[in-house]
Amino acid sequence: MTAARALRIGRTTAYALASSGSFPCTVLRVGGEYRVPTAGLLRALGLEPPMG
Repeated sequence: MTAARALRIGRTTAYALASSGSFPCTVLRVGGEYRVPTAGLLRALGLEPPMG
């Protein structure tokens, strides 16, 4: 939900995009949950992740 808020999309839309493989950045399925890596989210927002 943090990634959805950052991208300004709603919960239902975020889950629909994640399950269809259309989310704007990489989404990992861990057990029954979706996880969005921070670096991918920052790139989707037009920000460069810190090096290191």
